[in-house]
Amino acid sequence: METWRELRARSGAPAHPFMEPEFTLAVGRVRPHARVAVISEGTGGTAGFFPFERGRLGHGRAVGFGVSDVQGAVLRPGLPLEAKELLRACGLSAWEFDNLEERQGLFEPDAVRAYASYVIDVGDGYESYEKALRARSPKFLRTTLAKERKLGREAGEVRFVLDERDPAVLRTLTEWKSAQYRRTGRRDRFAKRWIRDLVEFLFHTRAPGCSGLLSVLYAGDRPVAAHFGLRSRSVLSCWFPAYDPGFARFSPGLVLHLRMARAATDEGIGMLDMGRGAAEYKEALKTGELTVHEGASVRPGVGAAVQWLGREPSRRAHGFVRDRPRLAGLAQHGLERAGRLREPKRP
Repeated sequence: METWRELRARSGAPAHPFMEPEFTLAVGRVRPHARVAVISEGTGGTAGFFPFERGRLGHGRAVGFGVSDVQGAVLRPGLPLEAKELLRACGLSAWEFDNLEERQGLFEPDAVRAYASYVIDVGDGYESYEKALRARSPKFLRTTLAKERKLGREAGEVRFVLDERDPAVLRTLTEWKSAQYRRTGRRDRFAKRWIRDLVEFLFHTRAPGCSGLLSVLYAGDRPVAAHFGLRSRSVLSCWFPAYDPGFARFSPGLVLHLRMARAATDEGIGMLDMGRGAAEYKEALKTGELTVHEGASVRPGVGAAVQWLGREPSRRAHGFVRDRPRLAGLAQHGLERAGRLREPKRP
């Protein structure tokens, strides 16, 4: 594991916890087909690691595919290696990714789409970030802070806990998030047992490069917004944010993110990565963007052809909708309406 960390540090990439060995080991506990290929050079030294999940017909996916926000191999800089050579050695016909990290030169030529991953840079301190936010969006910041004060007046003293250790609050967060998925017509990730088990295990994980972090905004003694993510020494990867809909008028999710950004600087964290996927709160809070990629490295063969033909039409359809804002808006409205119809009726 130390070699993994050393190679990762030499890459010069942000210290994303998803790229640390602890995340791969955690996925391996809940996904039995998770594997790690160890890449050796002629001298016998270890030159890299390639985490993947193996499926039917040699179809491989990134570890934690569907929930991992940063993916790729951990390689010695300058290592002469081709993707198809690596896939062949791993017995894979293809390797699919949906959040490939920037500068993963081994796989990036096989990407079919690029996405912005929105970040908050607090490397110069929270005061510097707030000053820039005030200059760029004065009304947004003023309104959010006013809502925080109003929340305190109407619901009890507002307090924030960066690292909440109460498992009951984690369960509350997952219930909020499941309800949000259903309400907006999206797939409920927490309906899958392996995702619930993964989050619970990472909640208890404590390692310098990858620790589970549950942050909670309270009004009085009641949690009104929460976020579970992963942190390294310098990066907080935002993962599952949610809030109590009963407090929506106070924008508790925005208040929570501002509190997280402030507390992160005290912990030596210089960047909060909010992940891919456009959202109003991300646009309001961001200072910049990274890039992640979607696609698949395919090795010639029947297995690769089957998996590619099975997924590419869907990928192109999603791309067609995303590239047309009006159509995307109609699609979102339809999803939300379907979600409301699926919501159980209250007595």
